[in-house]
Order: sequence, then C-alpha cells, then structure tokens
Amino acid sequence: MLYLWLKWIHILASTLLFGTGLGIAFFMWMAHLRGDPRVVAETARCVVIADSVFTAPAVVVQLASGLWLVHLLGLPLAVFWVRSALLLFFVVGACWLPVLWLQLRARDLARQAVADGTVLPAAYYRVMRGWFWLGWPAFLGVIAIFWLMVMKPA
Repeated sequence: MLYLWLKWIHILASTLLFGTGLGIAFFMWMAHLRGDPRVVAETARCVVIADSVFTAPAVVVQLASGLWLVHLLGLPLAVFWVRSALLLFFVVGACWLPVLWLQLRARDLARQAVADGTVLPAAYYRVMRGWFWLGWPAFLGVIAIFWLMVMKPA
C-alpha cells in the first residue's frame, strides 16, 4: 500500500511540475510579447511567487518520492531508465535554476522601467533571450523523463 501512495504522490508532483512550468512559461511569454513594462513586472512578480510556492516544493517531493520508489522496488540506480531520468532531472534543474534568477532580473528591470516611466531596456531583452533558450532544454527534458517513466526502456 505504501508503494501505491508514494507512486500517487510522485505522479501528482510530476503533474504539478509540468503544469506549473508550462503555465509559467506561457504567461511570462505572453507578458513579454505585450512589451508593456507594467504587465511584465506584474506577471513576473506572480511567476516568481508560483515558482517559490509550487515548483520548488514539487522538485523536492519529485526527487525524494522517485528515489524512495526506486528503493521500494529494489532497483539499482544504474538501471538505464532510472539513471537516465535522474540525469535528465539534474539537467532540467541546471536549466531551471538560472531561469529563476532570470525571472527575478526581468521582474526587477520591468519594475525599474515602470518607476522611470521608460520602455523595457535592452538588458531586459537579453534576459528574456536567455530565459527562452534555457526553457527549451528544460521542457524537452521533462518530456523525456515522462517517456522514460512510462516506457522504462532496458
């Protein structure tokens, strides 16, 4: 029974990670396309909160529950699909951590533009380019992890 509860928690955490990540990316990108510093500042403010409240705790639960499930199943970490999923998990994290900083930076640059009554500065657009390009490997990595979890290739 413990295994099934843990699997349920693991699935919920993965759903939360994927859904929150996709939602954050969508709303942040839509705000960016508007180009209005007020919209960007407010959206980025909410995105930073969502990452703190939902994404960060889900990352911890995802890793802990996954490792616990592997332990309960008696699988070594060297099993291909487990090892690959863990590797991708850390690659996704390596993309996500700078994205957090970039979101904070975008928020702060947009807030400053609002305070100064100016347009978004060139630094903001550089930040968003980095945010965009780090988002793709993270997104594709999560898709690959889902595939590994379902297919469990040898």
